[in-house]
Order: sequence, then structure tokens, then C-alpha cells
Amino acid sequence: MTDLLFADLALAQRLERTEAHANAAFVEARASLTPESGATWRDMRGCWAMFDGVGSPLTQTFGLGVFDTPDAEQLDAIEAFFAERGADVMHEVSPMADMALLPLLASRGYAVVEWSTVLVRPLSQDFANVGSKEIPLNASGPRVRVVNADEADHWAAVAAEGWGETPELADFMRSLGQVSARADGTWSFLASIGNADVASGALHIHEGVALFAGASTRPDARRQGAQRALFDARLSYATHVGCDLAMMVAAPGSTSQKNAQRAGFRPVYTRVKWGKPTN
Repeated sequence: MTDLLFADLALAQRLERTEAHANAAFVEARASLTPESGATWRDMRGCWAMFDGVGSPLTQTFGLGVFDTPDAEQLDAIEAFFAERGADVMHEVSPMADMALLPLLASRGYAVVEWSTVLVRPLSQDFANVGSKEIPLNASGPRVRVVNADEADHWAAVAAEGWGETPELADFMRSLGQVSARADGTWSFLASIGNADVASGALHIHEGVALFAGASTRPDARRQGAQRALFDARLSYATHVGCDLAMMVAAPGSTSQKNAQRAGFRPVYTRVKWGKPTN
């Protein structure tokens, strides 16, 4: 990358708000599809608290300490939000958050649960070559298309096939995908080889930032360029609609992180998830 990108509070605010926006759209889609789930979210002084069901990986907060100075009153309100719904409290915390957050979390019994790498790359007009629903990046390689609304369940099924080695996980990913593909501001992509759809990807766009997610490839179609084709297609699509920045989140050192770095993404910071039981 030739563009100089500083990892600072301004960048963190854009990135954290984009992911929060994507998760809020997911929660709203869940609430629309299954009102009995009680799925909902709240903006608590810039920190967005999400409830997607007890145990859901989306049931957590985004942006704590990034948009406002955290204090006990704010954490009291957030913890009450989760306690009312019987969910553990989870905070996805950027290292750009206000330092006042650390002693607050420590004093309230939080422990580190996991960490994740946030990666970004600036977008340039070099990628703005897409104007149609189908994106032929290489005539002899995988082809990528943006799916229609009536293909949401098919997209979720393809995405789940990438986790087929673990049937229980595949079922869980299918249920997530059925909601994700219907969330506002989210575009779903499929890569095909021959006549078969073999890999999935998604893109959520918010105020010029494109969040990459939903990456999955069928085991029998791996190492054939499907994920790289999906990266390139989504970079093109995001640039075409006016985004100037792409981001994604991956487990440190994972295949997803390596694929992102091959596509020009670079790590900007590592987040830490802090959590504690409500009881």
C-alpha cells in the first residue's frame, strides 16, 4: 500500500462504528425474522450494546471507551441491559479506548476472553471497475456475483458448507447466514467454479467503510482462488459505491488473516474482548 494510514483514535472510531453498525443491522434483521428472540440493541453514550440471544457471539458491546470517557454510571447501564436478558457481559475493546476503561473493568471483575486483529486497506480507483451484478475477474478462474434477496437461504447454505467438517458448527453458521444475508446495508457474494457455487463472502458498508465478513469455502473447492476472487470482487464493489476504506477482523495468525494480508490488508491494532458472567 502506498497510502499512509495512521492507527489513531479517529481511525478507530470509524472502524468500531462500522462493525457496530453491521451488528446492529444483523440484530434488527433477527428481530424482524424472529420477534420472539427479543433481539435488540441500545446506544449508550456511543457504546452500542447488542443482544442477539444468550450465548450468541453478537451479544456484546462495540465502541466502549472510544466515543466517550467511560465511567461507572455507563457500565452500570450496560450491565443492566445484559442482566435483564440473562446474558453474560462482553465488551469488544479497541486499544484506542480511553485508558480510564482499564481500571474500571479490572475493579468490576472482568477477565480477558479473547483477542482479534483488525486489518484495513485504503481503497483507490484502481478497484472501481465494477458496474454489473456479475464480476468476472478472470475468465478461467472463479466468477463472483452479488446475490439477489431471494437467494438469502442459498447463500447461507453455501456459507455453511465451508464448515461442513463440523456438522453442529455448520448448522449454527447456516442460521447466522440466513439472518446476515437479510440485514440492511449488507451485500452477499458467491463465487462459483463451473456451474457450482463454492464460496461465500459478505460486505457491510457504513459511511465510506466496507466491512468484509462471511468468508467460507467448501472443503473440496479450497486452494482454487475462490477467496481471493471474493476479496478482489468486494474491493471493486466497495470502491465502485464510494468507499475509501476496507476493513476486516480475524483471529490472530489465522488463515483468514493471511488471506486478508495477501489481498493487501494490513493489521492496525489488536482488540481484546473482556467479559464476565451476569450472575
